[in-house]
Amino acid sequence: MIGVFDHPWLGGLFGDQEAAVIWSPDRQITHMLAFEAAFTRALGAVGTIPPTTADDLAMQIAAFQPDMESLRIGTARDGVVVPDLVRQLRDTLGAEPKAIHSGATSQDVIDTALALTLKEFNSLLDRRLGTLCDALDGLAAQFGEATIMGRTRMQAALPISAKDRLLTWSLPLDHHRARLLSTRTAVERLQLGGATGDRAALGQHAELMAAKIAAGLGLGNPPKAWHVMREGVVEYAGLLSLVSGALGKMGQDICLMAQKGIEDITMKSGGGSSAMPHKQNPVLAELLVTLSRFNATQVSAMHHALIHEQERSGAAWALEWMVLPQIAQATARGVAVATDMCHEISRIGTVLHSKQY
Repeated sequence: MIGVFDHPWLGGLFGDQEAAVIWSPDRQITHMLAFEAAFTRALGAVGTIPPTTADDLAMQIAAFQPDMESLRIGTARDGVVVPDLVRQLRDTLGAEPKAIHSGATSQDVIDTALALTLKEFNSLLDRRLGTLCDALDGLAAQFGEATIMGRTRMQAALPISAKDRLLTWSLPLDHHRARLLSTRTAVERLQLGGATGDRAALGQHAELMAAKIAAGLGLGNPPKAWHVMREGVVEYAGLLSLVSGALGKMGQDICLMAQKGIEDITMKSGGGSSAMPHKQNPVLAELLVTLSRFNATQVSAMHHALIHEQERSGAAWALEWMVLPQIAQATARGVAVATDMCHEISRIGTVLHSKQY
């Protein structure tokens, strides 16, 4: 069964086309080939192969179109896609073995491709969060002075301004956007460790090659490979869950504000009902709650993925592949939905009567 993000009809609710492209198999392969091309250029820079040969070969690697069915079969056999990808590169391009991938390992390729994916995704997420924060500021400017009933434990308490509630939606997002900026350096970084993570196969040229590859890919260059030190990736997943959690709170509030008899908010449109044509269901608000709960559940799996045995884990590493792309796509969808919902709001606040409190 395919997932909800690319489902024939559920994808209309959960799917996010921009995020899906960033996390697509084609884009992952492009990033893997970018690593291999940068690696070959670095081999040329340190004299392992002639620099002109390295540059020509790197261009061929970057433009390479692999046999995807062969990659699928190879991954089923090897547990990772890289061995078959490297085999295809060497067989097709006719280069001597030491000119492609020599001294690197599968995890270097896959984790660096992940770092390039996160770099692209983070730019998308930051841009969207900025747009959403602007939309919330616009609502505060338009409706902030209106009065609504403050509610504690879902019971009427005392009147508050609409701005008070809007701030509980926007301030966490401001904080999370700032945290995203600082977290990027922990995940947008080169992975280069070789077979056991110590770069031994690269010999005396290891540090220079790492610097060359990182600069060529626009990534950070950590002093040691992070093969089994996954706290940066897991912390990042937690941040995405916090973003979707803040959006879930916003969605839950709007669901309650839109209830018949409370009606603290009016939306320009809503979801229809097959049985009750008069209804306008708060579909977007509900979706924010669903996406938030989904990520809160998935992020626990990322904490399980922290536990890598010795110098590499196949099990914990593969768990990341299953979970992190879904968390990212759910977060991207949530930010887009929240922005759309802001534009759907035509009124916040009602005239309070004494009997309400």
